[in-house]
Amino acid sequence: MSTVASSPAVATLSSRDSIVNVFDTFRDELDDYHDRRERLIKSSRDVTNLSKKVIFLLHRMMTEDASESDDHALSMRAVSRAKEKLRDIQKLFAGMREEVAGDKFWRYQRNVSPGLQEYIEALSFARYLEFRTLISYDEVQKTISDEDGKPYFPLPMEDYLLGLADLTGELMRYAISSISRRGGRSKASEVCVFVRGLTIDFEVFVPSFRELRKKQQVTSQSLEKIEDVAYAIAVRSSEYDLPPELLDDIVDRTVSTAAYGGNRDERDRRRRGGRGREDEFDEGDDD
Repeated sequence: MSTVASSPAVATLSSRDSIVNVFDTFRDELDDYHDRRERLIKSSRDVTNLSKKVIFLLHRMMTEDASESDDHALSMRAVSRAKEKLRDIQKLFAGMREEVAGDKFWRYQRNVSPGLQEYIEALSFARYLEFRTLISYDEVQKTISDEDGKPYFPLPMEDYLLGLADLTGELMRYAISSISRRGGRSKASEVCVFVRGLTIDFEVFVPSFRELRKKQQVTSQSLEKIEDVAYAIAVRSSEYDLPPELLDDIVDRTVSTAAYGGNRDERDRRRRGGRGREDEFDEGDDD
């Protein structure tokens, strides 16, 4: 009798233990998911911060040396410094490799995307300053691959396009900040043509990527700002029958007066390559 009575009890205990074991497995999987997610978010934030520093470094080095007449040499120095920082970022991506191995990347893509897009923005800005061209999808993927060419993780097309869309804002700042330098007028026109081409090319992908539609609006605004400055300078320049060198000096004085309200000390500081607000992001990182 006792044996018959104990059989249901044993079965019940066994069933309860199996259920507990199943929920223990669920708990471990959830803990692993959240821990991995937090680590990736932290790494992505580190990538974002370092990428911003690269962008600020490029902007500063391209505008601080007002005495440099060779724009290509200035670009090469800036890009050389930026590449050192970009290698540090690539090491962070290498550290993510095990976290997103296999098909895990697509599960955690949203946690990696913010840093990845900022990195593409910095990388493409350096590429433009060096070669005046747009970095390709394959070239970006190569920078987040090991020495054997095996990717740390696949590069989503959406992140590639969104990173390039952010590049247009940096090109707008670069064109406007450089316009008072010698050759800045032609440089602004060159950037204007480049950004206009990007804007047109992006339209093909807008139906496929919802976020790109929002970025496209910002890209159009950046293009409009470059066009306004370039066209205003072109119109003003046509009013004077002067050599290009004298026109550059007029533009320099006009832009400086408009930006600093006639403050001679501030203009002198700017000509000496004085540090600006953005450099607070780059303190201690130039060693």
